[in-house]
Amino acid sequence: MKKNFYLFIIFCFTTSVTYAQNTPLRLWYNKPATLWEETLPLGNGHLGMMPDGGIKEEHIVLNDITLWSGAPQDANNYEAYKSLPEIRRLLAEGKNDEAQQLVDKNFICTGKGSGSEPFGKYQVLGDLKIKFNYANDVEYSDYKRQLSLDNAIATSTFKLNNITYKREYFTSFNNDVSIVKLSADKPGQLNFTIALSRPERSVTVQKNGELQMYGQMISGTANGGMQYLTKVKTQLTGGTLTHDDNKLVVKNATEVIIYISAGTDFRGADYKRNVDAALNGALKTPYAQERASHITKYQKLFKRVTVDLGTGTAADEPTDQRLISFHKNPNVDKLLPVLFYQYGRYLTISSTRVGLLPPNLQGLWANQVNTPWNSDYHLDVNVQMNHWPVEVSNLSELNLPLAQLVKGMVKPGERTAKAYYNADGWVAHVITNVWGFTEPGESASWGVTKSGSGWLCNNLWEHYAFSEDKAYLHDIYPILKGSAQFYSSMLTHDSKTGFLVTSPSSSPENSFYLPNGKTASICVAPTIDNQIIRELFNNVITASKLLGKDEALRKDLAAKLKQLPPAGQISKDGRIMEWLEDYKETEPQHRHISHLYGLYPASLITPDATPALAEASKKTLEVRGDDGPSWSIAYKLLFWARLHDGNRAYKLFTEIMKPTLKTDINYGAGGGIYPNLLSAGPPFQIDGNFGTTAGIAEMLIQSHAGFIELLPAVPDSWKATGEVKGVKARGNYMVDFSWKNGKVINCRIISSRPRKVKVKINGVIKTYNTVKA
Repeated sequence: MKKNFYLFIIFCFTTSVTYAQNTPLRLWYNKPATLWEETLPLGNGHLGMMPDGGIKEEHIVLNDITLWSGAPQDANNYEAYKSLPEIRRLLAEGKNDEAQQLVDKNFICTGKGSGSEPFGKYQVLGDLKIKFNYANDVEYSDYKRQLSLDNAIATSTFKLNNITYKREYFTSFNNDVSIVKLSADKPGQLNFTIALSRPERSVTVQKNGELQMYGQMISGTANGGMQYLTKVKTQLTGGTLTHDDNKLVVKNATEVIIYISAGTDFRGADYKRNVDAALNGALKTPYAQERASHITKYQKLFKRVTVDLGTGTAADEPTDQRLISFHKNPNVDKLLPVLFYQYGRYLTISSTRVGLLPPNLQGLWANQVNTPWNSDYHLDVNVQMNHWPVEVSNLSELNLPLAQLVKGMVKPGERTAKAYYNADGWVAHVITNVWGFTEPGESASWGVTKSGSGWLCNNLWEHYAFSEDKAYLHDIYPILKGSAQFYSSMLTHDSKTGFLVTSPSSSPENSFYLPNGKTASICVAPTIDNQIIRELFNNVITASKLLGKDEALRKDLAAKLKQLPPAGQISKDGRIMEWLEDYKETEPQHRHISHLYGLYPASLITPDATPALAEASKKTLEVRGDDGPSWSIAYKLLFWARLHDGNRAYKLFTEIMKPTLKTDINYGAGGGIYPNLLSAGPPFQIDGNFGTTAGIAEMLIQSHAGFIELLPAVPDSWKATGEVKGVKARGNYMVDFSWKNGKVINCRIISSRPRKVKVKINGVIKTYNTVKA
């Protein structure tokens, strides 16, 4: 039976004011990239490439989101649970340092942990190098290199010997290939060689005018590692194609299109056939058609949201210089925050796709074999932050690869729960990979944090909260239930407070002083645990009611909720306590602010419902300071947005936009943005981009407190005029609104069914009825 679909729309206000933001969304530069952090990221959720636009040599770094070393393993210590009573006894007696020593001895993963295989790491796929020969070696002029966010195409153009050369690059959302088109405005002027290589574990051969690179990754087990294949083929207009050893040689061509297809056997043995199919499909498609289809499919995602923050001016200067100018005077260029927000959406669309993997610590883009922190999935904020902008920015389906990854963690997580806690359900700790690693990390100081699985459940729940997709909720319910069962099963009674607590645990990557002057990380019931468990139990209770199942579990969780520590306790100096006891922290400006999880991403702390905790959160943030790695700055931006302080949130935005070229491993102050607008820890970590994207959205719209609020944290510099279209709110609402002088003047909220909705506009909450459009 055919179902009728209706739109139900609320018009909150109407005026005659209209807006039109026609400014192209682009990054551009007047010189080739000299560092990888200056190259332009392209990706279709599977394949990625970063061209440098070089004159004499073009270096393009290639990526495949599925290319990992390592292999499935079981690194559980199945004797660990036997140490649990003694660890808990020592913690109960305040001997946290002794408990930590025992954890390091008996309660971490076996083997090498994350330090090597078989844990593995995300790695660069390879390097495509194009070396050019010109008739005369003279200076070039009129150079321009740019990336269009509107159509996901990069270009570079320049003049040399009175000839205009142009290169166009995109990773096609149509046929699954990367494409580079080279052309000259005079015939026969393209002369170059093409080489394909990888730093290790690769063989490159030339067959019938085609480059093939293949190999097998290190697994660290008796079985072989992941296999991969990359193919490069060309189409010429004019000129000739030959080969020299394992290089393709192009002479006297006018136009050359280079096609790059790649794949791995990560999810199936047909990867070679898939590589050929994608390559042949692109070769048979006329270039103009391939390009147009690519743009159309990309824009179906990208064009859902538009943002206009007013008519501020931006100097027509290259993006790297514009970044410097903005940092000197952040109130002039109102277009850069829009560009950076949309760049975050672009990076999401480019680095993940349904059916594959979520973005890792570097999204899709890596230029090393030994990537920083393995470029894995860190579960104590980083992979979660990667997904924070997805729902509100109307890219909901791009949350699904994370749900698929988490599904693969459940069975391993059940083994880990039994091995370490003799508990029901499933658990994951601080790190995971594509192989389903759930064990504690290799050091007690950071590896035993067990909030990872519960935190992932927040991301999974948010997709339901925004979409209200009942089929999806049914699909993920076993994951949520299993996580709740673990925490419920391992909670233990604390004789000092009477609470049910997690023991042992830790607050992510942080430590504290004991009364004896020693330091420790291992503790009982860090605040983040209490907040995550409280949120998770409530979500599972809600889900079980909606799905009509597990009444007994629902009652058990409801009873235990009453025995948990509060969502936040206020210390004697007025801050939120990070631990159950008011320890003195070893690093007051620590990069993690995990004890404010209840403020964001959860909704346990809000200025309206819990004003005392909101004030304590402000004091916590003041002591933590505004600097840090980029992801930490982004998190602070989000906290201030949730606290409705738009000017402070904007200050954090200007803080993260500091230009930098640093690539060292950084754990403290000194984050920033590279010339290509990727965020620096340093080194490059994409979570800073995604966290800031979420923060900008949170300044404009919030929907976590039981109502939709427009302009909850708009800074003074954005108040004059503005318009937002296509953003999403929890409850499966799509929202358009505009404002003038800091007041909303026009609002349209779209729903798929008739209902009432609470909306806070200009400080007033009203209930509106949707009407059929």
